[in-house]
Amino acid sequence: MGSMEAAELPGDEVGPPEYAVPRESLLRLFLRFLRFGALAWGGPVVQIAMLRHELVDRERWISSEQFNRVLALYQVLPGPEAHEMCVYFGMLSRGRWGGFLAGLGFMLPGFVLMFALSWAYVRFGLQTDGLLAVFAAVQVAVAALIVRAVFRIGGHVVTSRWLWAIAIVAGLAQLAGVHFGVILAVGGLVHVIALRGFGMAAGGLLGLAVAGIAALVFREQGFAGLDALSLGGATAGATASAAVPVLVLFWAGLKAGLLTFGGAYTAIPFLQRDAVTQGAWMSNAQFLDGVALSGLLPAPLIIFSTFVGYLGGGPWGAVAMTVGVFLPAFAMTLLAHDPLERLIHQPRIRSFLDGVTAAVVGLIAGTTVALLRVSVVGLESLALFAIVLALLFVSKARMLVPAVIAGAALWAVLSQALGKA
Repeated sequence: MGSMEAAELPGDEVGPPEYAVPRESLLRLFLRFLRFGALAWGGPVVQIAMLRHELVDRERWISSEQFNRVLALYQVLPGPEAHEMCVYFGMLSRGRWGGFLAGLGFMLPGFVLMFALSWAYVRFGLQTDGLLAVFAAVQVAVAALIVRAVFRIGGHVVTSRWLWAIAIVAGLAQLAGVHFGVILAVGGLVHVIALRGFGMAAGGLLGLAVAGIAALVFREQGFAGLDALSLGGATAGATASAAVPVLVLFWAGLKAGLLTFGGAYTAIPFLQRDAVTQGAWMSNAQFLDGVALSGLLPAPLIIFSTFVGYLGGGPWGAVAMTVGVFLPAFAMTLLAHDPLERLIHQPRIRSFLDGVTAAVVGLIAGTTVALLRVSVVGLESLALFAIVLALLFVSKARMLVPAVIAGAALWAVLSQALGKA
């Protein structure tokens, strides 16, 4: 595939004569997608729209129908779909090397900026009251963003009573500290069984899961269990006493990269579990700071993994976790695009993935409880949370995500100024 000519990717129909993929030099291809990466403000919807406008509407690399079909594939598979689309277009032009360089170019601006911000965060900290107030307000805005993401992803995914049941049980299991691998496997299995017509068996399996969660809660925590389980365990401002091994950080990133079904927000419960609940190399407050910083950058939101890795293992930790997170997105496109496209069209596989994705929605909801407990404290933060959440539900502005984060920071500055007046 390294010498693949334009539009000859196996399994992709060649478009009509008016569509043609240019065979660009590797350097030109890298610079093209580096520019896309530097302009990738506003989240995946805006990023995908930019790719469509430039490469489909203006330059006519492929048809709109082919673009939609490929996008649908990457929305089902794990990984940031905008990044995977860049890898796909690069591969169309210059084979695997073109795909690698296109994906690298798209993610590089965000990685460099997040790396620099992570260094500044660790080097200078939040020593002044002003910065502490700003980051506290920004954490509230990020919590609202995650709540909105739960509704947005859930609205596309949780579309039946069985999927609702799977998502609810998965959220409870997350709060009870059940391993995410068990949660995802049970969610997928229940959905396959239910759609095969064995509703009683699927309901029984969900009932056993609920009973197991209740037994775990009452055994370990008593009746107050759900209030205290899986809510971080690290205090705000806590940091790891020793650097986390690079391989551990790479493995944490790889797991998150393999399990981000439905968008970058779905990586949050997996990285939060490894970094906060189990690894304890950062606090929930610091985790929210990383998500907030990523929302300000021209990059896929998953770039907050660079921040998580930096706090765990310094510069090499940041690199290791970033490589782990993005590796599946590169590999699935460069090595397995066509087999995966055929695989997910098999009814049983698609049913299993739908159940897994519903379970991921539940995981995000459970993790959101932990993050809300850290960020929304007091009437002022509750008011800010309500305002930001309302804006997120009613507005469709192109730069909404960075705007609400910047607005929350401005809220903190004005609040402090009025308090001193």
